[in-house]
Amino acid sequence: MFAIRAKLLYNCQASCGWLGSLLWFPHRVIDSAKHTPLTVLAERITATANLNMLETIAKPRLLIVDDEVEVRGVLHDLLADTYQCTEAASAEDALAQIRNASYELVISDITMSGMTGLEMIPHVKVASPDTVIVMISGMQTIESAIKALRLGAFDYLMKPFDLLQAEAAVARAFEHHELVVAKRRYENHLEELVDQRTAELDQALDSLENAYRSTLGALTRALETRDAETHGHSERVVTFSLRLGREYGLTGPQMKALEFGSLLHDIGKIGVPDAILRKPAKLTAEEWVRMREHPAHGQQILRGIKFLDGAARVVAQHHEKWDGSGYPLGLKGEEIDICARIFSVADAFDAITSNRVYRDGRPYEAAAQELNEWVDRQFDPKVVEAFHRVPKADWDELRRRSMRPHPAESEWQPLASVIESRLNAVIS
Repeated sequence: MFAIRAKLLYNCQASCGWLGSLLWFPHRVIDSAKHTPLTVLAERITATANLNMLETIAKPRLLIVDDEVEVRGVLHDLLADTYQCTEAASAEDALAQIRNASYELVISDITMSGMTGLEMIPHVKVASPDTVIVMISGMQTIESAIKALRLGAFDYLMKPFDLLQAEAAVARAFEHHELVVAKRRYENHLEELVDQRTAELDQALDSLENAYRSTLGALTRALETRDAETHGHSERVVTFSLRLGREYGLTGPQMKALEFGSLLHDIGKIGVPDAILRKPAKLTAEEWVRMREHPAHGQQILRGIKFLDGAARVVAQHHEKWDGSGYPLGLKGEEIDICARIFSVADAFDAITSNRVYRDGRPYEAAAQELNEWVDRQFDPKVVEAFHRVPKADWDELRRRSMRPHPAESEWQPLASVIESRLNAVIS
């Protein structure tokens, strides 16, 4: 047992140098249960190893590139206390090391066999964009220095160089590297912050838009209590218009304009007296004049509401016709807003296929035939073509979904009265 302990002490002394002298006295290691100097020594050795490891990790990595071993040695000895130095004897070797490990700094000679230091600079910038390069050259020409800087080098030293000057140049290069990395981190953080804020803003806008949609839907249903014959028409025609707009290829903003315009297309009827709006008999010529004012009333109600600009055009033009015979402005062809042209077809389809007090709704085939008959007169030919591209099953399904029960008229009548009183003030 003593021989084993003696051998252990000898090995420890040999490997630990002067620390091993602490282990020469046997009585210091006999009682291993106590906190003996051997235990203290082990702790100190572990702490020293950890400290050396931390220092190595904390040191910036510097690659010294020169085909002269003496120059590499001088720079290594000069900078090893501050930087974790690695050497390369050629530009090719340096590039191989840069591709396998990250380096904050490169200090390189220009004139070397094979690839020159100047030729190496662009490759370094591609492989490691944040690496900062300091060039060294024995050529006493300003042209070589300018060329190095233009290629991306941070600084330039002339041989023979002063050691303090070289040390200062490397220190400046490392400071520059830290600034570059800090700037990149800040930019990345800023981009993440912008993305986060943008997502939050989009979510808020979506919530606001949904709130607008709900409010406008409630407004439309309240106003429809004045015209029992077309009750639920606005919601159905919104569904039909959006399907047709998607088939036609409208953009996102155009789809929103079409949606809100379809929902609010008859909002101007608030300015039409009940005696005309609910008249069970045929309207007189004077009454038709009043009825045909409702697109202009609707446009006036929506005027000044920025997010409803596109919808206001649908409201104002939904009774215009392709041949110019519509009202109120007699617009013709593509003078009519595309969303209004799409709505016109969807509105006609709903009117033909929906039940009225004086007739039953007609089937899809009859509606499709009637739309064809009015092409180039009431309807845009391209919009009707888009209508026919939508399968009949789609139209049937959309109608089925739109046939939802609505609140009783008594529930909406108080709201309708309030809306009517306020909007009449706008119209007048």
